[in-house]
Amino acid sequence: MRALAAVLAAALAVGAALPRPGLLPHGPARGDARLRPGDDESSPGVPLRPAPRLYGRAARRLYVGTNGVISTQDFPRETQYVDDDFPTDFPVIAPFLADLDTSGDRGNIYYRQDNSPDVLDQTVGYIQAGFPHTTGSFLPTNAFIATWEDVGAYQELSQDTEPSRKLNTFQAVIAYNDEDTYAIFLYPEGGLQFLGTRPKESYNVQLELPARVGFSWGDGDDPKRDGLFHSLASSEPALRNLERESNTGVPGVWVFHVGSVAPLEHVEPGAVPVRHASSSADYTRTLYSRADHYSRADHTSMELLAQHSSDTLHPDHGPRAPTLQGIVPKGLPASLGQEQSRRLHPSVDGSAQRSYSANPSSYSSGHHGVGVEEDVHFNPDVFTYSAASRETCAQHHERCSPHAFCTDYATGVCCHCRATYYGNGRQCLPEGAVHRLNGKVSGSLTVGRASVRFQDVDLHAYIVGSDGRTYTAISGVPQPAARALLPLLPIGGLFAWLFALEEPSSENGFSITGAEFTQNLEVTFYPGEETVHITQTAEGLGADNYLSLKTHIQGQVPFLQENTTVHIAPYKELYHYSSSAVTSSAQREYVLVSGTANQTLSYRLRQNITFAGCPHTRLLARQRLSVARAFTLYDSQEHVLRYALAAHIGSAGDNAENSPVNPCHDSTHTCEATARCQPGTGMEYTCECAAGYHSDGRGCRDVDECAEGLSQCGPFTVCLNGPGSYRCECHSGYRLSEDGQRCVLLAPASNPCEDGSHPCAPGDRARCLIRAGGQPACECLPGYTGDGISCSDVDECAENPCHPAAVCYNTQGSFSCRCHPGYEGDGFQCSHGSTQRLTPCQHERLYPREVPPGPSPVSNGHVPQCDEEGRYRPLQCHSSTGHCWCVDAAGQEIAGTRTAPGSTPPRCGTPESVQQLTPCEHARLYPREVPPGPSPVGNGHVPQCDEEGRYRPLQCHSSTGHCWCVDASGQEIAGTRTAPGSTPPRCGTPGSTERPPTMCERWRQSLLEHYGGSPRSDQYVPQCDVEGNFTPLQCHGDSGYCWCVDESGREIQGTRSEPGSTPPCLPSVAPPSVRPSPRPDVSPPATGTFLLYAQGQQIGYLPLNGTHLQKEAAKTLLSLHGSIVVGIDYDCREKTIYWTDVAGRTISRASLEPGAEPETIINSGLISPEGLAVDHLRRAMFWTDSGLDKIERARLDGSERRVLFDTDLVNPRAIAVDPVRGNLYWTDWNREAPKIETSTVNGANRRVLVNKDIGLPNGLTFDPFSKLLCWADAGTKHLECTFPDGTGRRVIQNNLNYPFSIISYANHFYHTDWRRDGVIAVDKETGSFTDEYLPEQRSHLYGITAVYPYCPGARK
Repeated sequence: MRALAAVLAAALAVGAALPRPGLLPHGPARGDARLRPGDDESSPGVPLRPAPRLYGRAARRLYVGTNGVISTQDFPRETQYVDDDFPTDFPVIAPFLADLDTSGDRGNIYYRQDNSPDVLDQTVGYIQAGFPHTTGSFLPTNAFIATWEDVGAYQELSQDTEPSRKLNTFQAVIAYNDEDTYAIFLYPEGGLQFLGTRPKESYNVQLELPARVGFSWGDGDDPKRDGLFHSLASSEPALRNLERESNTGVPGVWVFHVGSVAPLEHVEPGAVPVRHASSSADYTRTLYSRADHYSRADHTSMELLAQHSSDTLHPDHGPRAPTLQGIVPKGLPASLGQEQSRRLHPSVDGSAQRSYSANPSSYSSGHHGVGVEEDVHFNPDVFTYSAASRETCAQHHERCSPHAFCTDYATGVCCHCRATYYGNGRQCLPEGAVHRLNGKVSGSLTVGRASVRFQDVDLHAYIVGSDGRTYTAISGVPQPAARALLPLLPIGGLFAWLFALEEPSSENGFSITGAEFTQNLEVTFYPGEETVHITQTAEGLGADNYLSLKTHIQGQVPFLQENTTVHIAPYKELYHYSSSAVTSSAQREYVLVSGTANQTLSYRLRQNITFAGCPHTRLLARQRLSVARAFTLYDSQEHVLRYALAAHIGSAGDNAENSPVNPCHDSTHTCEATARCQPGTGMEYTCECAAGYHSDGRGCRDVDECAEGLSQCGPFTVCLNGPGSYRCECHSGYRLSEDGQRCVLLAPASNPCEDGSHPCAPGDRARCLIRAGGQPACECLPGYTGDGISCSDVDECAENPCHPAAVCYNTQGSFSCRCHPGYEGDGFQCSHGSTQRLTPCQHERLYPREVPPGPSPVSNGHVPQCDEEGRYRPLQCHSSTGHCWCVDAAGQEIAGTRTAPGSTPPRCGTPESVQQLTPCEHARLYPREVPPGPSPVGNGHVPQCDEEGRYRPLQCHSSTGHCWCVDASGQEIAGTRTAPGSTPPRCGTPGSTERPPTMCERWRQSLLEHYGGSPRSDQYVPQCDVEGNFTPLQCHGDSGYCWCVDESGREIQGTRSEPGSTPPCLPSVAPPSVRPSPRPDVSPPATGTFLLYAQGQQIGYLPLNGTHLQKEAAKTLLSLHGSIVVGIDYDCREKTIYWTDVAGRTISRASLEPGAEPETIINSGLISPEGLAVDHLRRAMFWTDSGLDKIERARLDGSERRVLFDTDLVNPRAIAVDPVRGNLYWTDWNREAPKIETSTVNGANRRVLVNKDIGLPNGLTFDPFSKLLCWADAGTKHLECTFPDGTGRRVIQNNLNYPFSIISYANHFYHTDWRRDGVIAVDKETGSFTDEYLPEQRSHLYGITAVYPYCPGARK
């Protein structure tokens, strides 16, 4: 302790950084193990006895990695974490997470477990320095020490490069006893000589990613602890201060409470700041530099300070703290980056201490069962690169505008506008001209308490370039949204920046971005703190140099009364520039004028504009936009919202960067959530309770407006209090007016379908349906097609639904089939009648073959000539080619008799005079390429005939060795084929049975005769079993399409499969036939399959073209604000989608029919509903709840709900059902014992299918065609399949990233991936990745399902 006391005294006396002796002793002399030198090495697991508590669980061993990390499990490949942001996918303690390298004797990494008194004394000294009020009795029993000494950053070295001499030294200590665990990070003076590393795949881009310092729970796959992490530093300013600052009072020493036997859901940092000679205000500004606000590659979070000091600042240390009790005042930092702990937790003294989300716009995401990264509104610099050879103007000059010239640079090309034009070179406009801009505006706004949606309303802008004036008009925005948008001058402010009048040596926005950019704008209104997000995307110049723009507005804005005008004073705004992004933030006031009353309000805006800039252009770091006039107006007569601005842009001045920003304006204040920050003079501010709250002496307490009579609810209303507000609900028979406070009488709902005011076609062609909101929807009746307003008859006969021996007659809304003369049946099945039978020649005249049989076929179909008795005439001549030949009595051409066109026809005798060949003898002379029957073999088969020319009962292939039995016509008898080398089947005498031919056999024989005995590969022939019945599975030649049939041979709707898979067909399954089904031999296969995926607050639509992803047609199907959709499935019978919502704790559904509205069907008794499966046969659904550790089922309307299992479950997630066989499957990714289980759909016969060699089985799917159960494992990174009984297990793909959900379709798997944030396609046979779809909006994707145009036998 004396040594430590000396270190502490020296450090506190001079305010210097930690000297190297301040590190805990390390190296071989202390018994340390040394990590093997290299780029991506990890130690063996070091057993810890006893095991400390870490992140809520026992850490039995620790691993040390090259890249500045310690973990409780072995590391994945560095490509899976070293360049990614927190949270990581595995538990991490990261004193300096970066791409480090100790190859070539560049440093050493040591580690050991130690319980020596001198080490424990030093650790307890640091811990008690950081937690002086709570660790007085803490005595560690063990310490784990890892030291990175003089380690370097990874470099790609060549003969011409020298290794960098910048080396880092730092240390991490984990000290613990039976009850608590603390982590200590130590950074000695001069120990951090580099602050980041270059990604290995950065090619020629000079990009360095800052290191990350902090902690990650690593439970991104745990819905109860999803994505929890604590970031200390992840930007260069914050990293630079690691060795200068502290949360213990000793510079360079950082202490954290990371484990306890008591519940500890977060990391607790030490709370004793170090004081500097420089003021805290200067220090604060350093950490809050504007550049740092946008320095992160994937998030927009800032390196926020956490304030823990209990005393207000002295004047020489910055502004005085707010005076509200219970709010921690502003002081020097105890932690450099509390923004990423995703929890609001109590501090030691009971006050509220804020932990921030990785995305400030979605604080609530961490409270749900499954976390999600929501919309990212502020994008960082966008780096573009090419690994190809250097581009030149000779190759790419066409990229430039016709009014620009191209310039070659060492690493590429850039375009520059010519004199008298301005722009970025790709788009150039004439200087001083008038320009026009056209666009569309869409949005979803909450105005006060009213929700307003609008889609593609018009936006027009008129720009006078000569003096920087811009006029913007938006027409068609509905009320009350149009009035509420009056203060949002930044919508038109974008055009003011784009086309501002340029001062000398300055450039307006268009000169930098051209006509291709994206603006993301966030505006927060005060005092109500309503927030709205605006995205404006420029899509280039159109005809006449019109700029095209799309605008989307979403969020909440304050309600404005009618006859209110808005006044905005002239203002100035500072813009910061980098090579591909422009950023700005500001606080702006506006005045509401209503009659004689004035009210001054304000809003804070943050924006960034991303573009593809020329990397060789040197931009000004800052410019100031000065708006001399600003005007906003809503024209209620024309329903037009107008903005007008006059602006010029110039230098920002020398003091712009160092100008202080009030903490209220950049969110660095310490006001709690229920208080608002009120800026004062300079850096001073106060915390005032927000509207709906009042001070109770310690903090802000909610005002019950209903109980205290402060609500504005009018007559016929009920007042309901809520946090910080209230709402008015109407009595039955009334509805809320626009202001959300008055109730007006509901007009009697009219029913257009009943009163005849609907626009639908007549009732014999269409029907009228009432949708949500009382709006009529029209739907054509079966047999008609159209939009319901206009319905025309469907000509079913065009699809040839009848038997080949029948005629189709179309009627209005229907059709009928009638057998030809000589045939009997219902038109869908026709067989030769007993009264009049056609001869083979007559049959062939009715149904001519495309080519005549025989050795010399000719093109175009031949219609045979018959005599008076229906027999073939001995001489046959082709009507179009002129070929002639002789035939026997069976119509078979006699070899050698064919003559050429124009020559003398052959002399043919009577058919009886010619020796007639039997069918077997004819087949021997003219063998077919493949034998008939359900199981063809390759290479031609020559049949064996007996002495009388009949087919021998046993036929064997001369080359393959297959053998089979045939009937009297030579057709293979199904089920008799044997493999080569095995005992041939025992075959009876063909025709020995007197059984009459069945319908299947008659139809088969009829079609064979129709096809001339040799059907082509694209022609359908029914398959019959030994008894003559239709086999349940029928396939269409070699097309690969198969389907199930009933006992009459009719196709069962919804069973047709794609090539490469076959449906599960059971003879007992009855067809749901309402009207005739098209014959499978003529109808095309079903089309229109698409994927649906869950992505946070929306369900996305991704169509398929075959199995290829039609990415250009992807879109959002449903927007579900406030939801986090996880599980998703589809009911093919009712065309309805079902989903689970872990934010709302509900299960909902929505029809895919136009105009359908979402419907919640289960809204109680759920905590974290995740996996969902629909049984379309039993009309039931099944789901998992990882919060309750249950598996439940219910009817599809939510009724008859019951628990199937609530024992032996730890983390149930995915669930799948096989409706045909009535089996249920689910995964449980319990880390201690992950497994996949099965039972019947009623919960019987529960058993474990797989529990070996699995890690985190996130996704599960049952393929109804291959009858395989397949899963995607985020732990093993495998995609595997097995049969439903657990046998036949095989790996399809062994290198997945981080799969979440999976679905099988045709010959592909499709899974959602959390690393790629997209949909990935995997080929079933090869396991290769064939395609991927990455939505433009980056956030995690959850469940995925396939929507068929028919019902498959079973599916997920």
